[in-house]
Amino acid sequence: MPEPFEVLTMGRIGVDLYPQQVGVGLDEVESFGKYLGGSASNVAVAAARYGRRTAVITRTGQDPFGTFLHTALRGYGVDDRYVSSVKNLPTPVTFCEIFPPDDFPLYFYRLPKAPDLEIYPEELDLDAIGAAGVFWVTVTGLSEEPSRTATLTALEARARKDITVLDLDYRPMFWPSREEARRWVQQALPHVTVAVGNLDECETAVGEREPLAAARALHGFGVKLAVVKQGPKGVLASDGTVTAEVPPVPVNVMNGLGAGDAFGGALCHGLLAGWDIERVMRFANAAGAIVASRLACSDAMPTAEEVTRLLEHVTRENASA
Repeated sequence: MPEPFEVLTMGRIGVDLYPQQVGVGLDEVESFGKYLGGSASNVAVAAARYGRRTAVITRTGQDPFGTFLHTALRGYGVDDRYVSSVKNLPTPVTFCEIFPPDDFPLYFYRLPKAPDLEIYPEELDLDAIGAAGVFWVTVTGLSEEPSRTATLTALEARARKDITVLDLDYRPMFWPSREEARRWVQQALPHVTVAVGNLDECETAVGEREPLAAARALHGFGVKLAVVKQGPKGVLASDGTVTAEVPPVPVNVMNGLGAGDAFGGALCHGLLAGWDIERVMRFANAAGAIVASRLACSDAMPTAEEVTRLLEHVTRENASA
C-alpha cells in the first residue's frame, strides 16, 4: 500500500474571484484575481504549506475552471487523484466584496448544483481514508445527497481514529433551515474526534453559543477536542480536561475570508506534530492572522517559518509592552 496521506480532506472546491479594488461593491469592481477556493481544498493547501502529504476528495465541472483547479492543487503540492469531474454541472464560482476590517460579503454561484456535492459513497477510497493521519470533513458536505451519505460512510469507515475532524462550516444558504443542519451535524459528531467552529456554527451544531457550554456539549457527543473560535476574543480549545483560551494575533485585516481555512491547516499540522493544545492554538491563530492580512485565500497560506516569525514578533511586542 502507498504511504498514507498525512492530511486528507473532503468537501468544497471552486474558483474564488476576488476584487482587486477594495472598499467598493461588485457593481463598481473593475477587475478580479482568480484563485483556488473552497474550505476543504484551502485546508489541504494550508497543510501542504507545512510540508504535509496532502490530498482532497472533491469534484469539479468538466470545464476550463475545473482544469485550472487541478493545476492549482498540484502547484500547491496537494495530490489531486481524488478530484474527478462531473458532466453538465459547472465548476462553482464565488465572488466576494472587500470592506476591511470586518465586512466581506460572499456570493456563491453553485447552481443548479455544485459538483462537490456529487461525491458518491462507492467512489471513496476507504483504505486511504482510514489510513490518513488527519481526515477532515465539512458540514457543507452533509447538506445534500449523495455527498451526505458519502460523508457519513467515510466517517463510519474511519471508525473514530485520531485525528478525525468535523469543520462545523455552517453556511445558511446551503441549508433549508438551521434545524435541518443541526440534525445532520449531530449524526456526524459521534464519528469524529475533533470539532472546530465559530460561535454561530457551534450554536447550529449543539444549540450553545457560550464557548465553554458549546465545548461541553460537543464533548457530550464524544468529541475529544472541541475548538471554539470567538472572533475578537480569540479561540477556546478543550479536550475535556485541559482548556486553553488564546487571544487573537493583531494584524491589519485585508480580507478575513481565508483565515479560518489557514487556522484549519495549521491545526492539522500542530495536532500531527503532537503539540500541546495551547501551542497548537497559538500557531493556528497566527496562521489565520497572516491570511487575514492578505487578499487571497489559497495563495496567502503561510509557511511554518512565516508563522513562527509572527509569533516571535508578538512575543517581543508583549514583552516590551
